[in-house]
Amino acid sequence: MNYYTVVDVGGSAIKYALMDETGCFIDKASLPTPKNSLSELIDTIDLVVQQYRTTHLIQGLALSMPGAVNTEAGNIEGISALPYLHGPNIKNILQARTGLPVEMENDANCAGLAEGWTGAAKDVNDYLCIVLGTGVGGAVVLDKKIRHGKNGFAGEFGYMVMEGYLDGQARETWSSLAAVGGLVKQVAKRKGVNPAVLSGKVIFELAEKGDAEIQDEINKFFMRLAVGIYNLQFIFDPEKILIGGAISHREGFIEQINELLGRMKYDQEGITVKVERCQFGNDSNLIGALYHYLQRQKNLIAG
Repeated sequence: MNYYTVVDVGGSAIKYALMDETGCFIDKASLPTPKNSLSELIDTIDLVVQQYRTTHLIQGLALSMPGAVNTEAGNIEGISALPYLHGPNIKNILQARTGLPVEMENDANCAGLAEGWTGAAKDVNDYLCIVLGTGVGGAVVLDKKIRHGKNGFAGEFGYMVMEGYLDGQARETWSSLAAVGGLVKQVAKRKGVNPAVLSGKVIFELAEKGDAEIQDEINKFFMRLAVGIYNLQFIFDPEKILIGGAISHREGFIEQINELLGRMKYDQEGITVKVERCQFGNDSNLIGALYHYLQRQKNLIAG
């Protein structure tokens, strides 16, 4: 059996694991993400690798990273909560530091790959994965392969403009209206409070206690989600659309979206738009990062 160190770098925490080639976890844990410099992050990842090397023969290092990851070159473009990631060739730095083969992919793409490997999309070739958090991320998977696009932004569904189209208008995107962060922003504006005192959990609790204004904002949130999903169905025509992120595990969440989608009028007979929940939750980025590593290494060997 071959063993791998797998690391998921997030804005606030690093999740890491020792995994085998079938995607099974031998060990997993987390620690705070270094905030100040890339060198601190490299030190942290190397420490994890060395920790697992004391008990197992490690074959490689697989990474899930934020931003527009250039999987070929090994650097990260775009922006994220960790500015120091963008620019340096992290793949080359870690290969030199650890002496291991290194592969990395965008975090939302990793979530999508996990579902296609052994999760909710294992039985289909073409699917979309929507990840709801502070913003809306996602992955486009066609023929079981991630589509990155010319600039590496394929799957960044949250940038879709929903309201405010002309210069001089406040532009609202799918992220600003239909992500958890967007819901917090809209409720804070409606209630005249600081967004810092709210969270998705608090908002839904207040709605359940009967706050009519918040209930109205939640209804708008679900409708905006449904509209975006409807549009994605007719742009890509995938076999499945999956939704992940902590909010997707709320009781009745998927059912409420599907109820709204079912009420929309379709111009094409036989087309049904519905969503399913991602299977792996917090483990998805780790599982997908390992799958990406294994596929990349397989392709390199095949030439």
